[in-house]
Amino acid sequence: MAVPLPSPATRLSKNFVWFFAVSLSLMLWWVPLAPAQAVNNPELLPSEKTPVVDLANFLPEIQEAQLIDDLNSFEVETGWKLRVLTQYDRSPGRAVIPFWGLDDKSILLVADARGGNLLAFSIGDAVYELMPRTFWIEMQARFGNMYYIRDNGENLAITEALETVKGCLLKGGCNVVPGLPREQWILTLVTSIVGGLIFGFAAIPRSPNQTFAWQWVLIMSPLWGILVIAFGIGPVVTRTSDFLPLFRNLMGFSLGALVAYLSPMFSQINNDPQT
Repeated sequence: MAVPLPSPATRLSKNFVWFFAVSLSLMLWWVPLAPAQAVNNPELLPSEKTPVVDLANFLPEIQEAQLIDDLNSFEVETGWKLRVLTQYDRSPGRAVIPFWGLDDKSILLVADARGGNLLAFSIGDAVYELMPRTFWIEMQARFGNMYYIRDNGENLAITEALETVKGCLLKGGCNVVPGLPREQWILTLVTSIVGGLIFGFAAIPRSPNQTFAWQWVLIMSPLWGILVIAFGIGPVVTRTSDFLPLFRNLMGFSLGALVAYLSPMFSQINNDPQT
């Protein structure tokens, strides 16, 4: 059966569309872009000095007053300058720098509900010596995600994040965010069990006179070792001193290894016609 060829008009239309798309792309490529203008709206800031500017009304009045007193006292006692800005529609932008006199020992928490994550941090250079960039990324992921906001609210996300930062500053810094949320612990438990399964399958004897294939265990050690040590044990011991999560992860690894190692025995029992 002959396949009808496209008409000349159809081919011309497709060629025109292709030519138009390419031409438009080239035009957009060469059009100079206007430089982005930095936001600077000092009129949004209050006339009196305060460490908390709640433009989005995330904080109840009583909680805001307590937070202001707490941040002022913390600055007097330690010299660290913690500031809070909440915004929704408009932002004061760079006007907060002279308003608060932000310097190397300043930490600015910005709560903005317009993005996917509520929290953002502007950190002074001296702070990075105590808490690296990965710490602040983890702070955003833990306290600023939509699930935490849905369960606890914006005000608790702000105050809990500040309490965590203050605790790390008082003890001389943190490499990771202290505390082990249940969701994160479950992930470490799963990786420990998977590492145990890989360990157990690798240890299954390959010959009749062999009881434990330690060579294969060593060959597979980079895989199960990373899962157990880096993702199963490391996140637990660096975030909490509680022994129970660590014990559960070790038990998960042991049970996973035992089940995988004994799996050939279970299959033989199931396939035995006498049973």
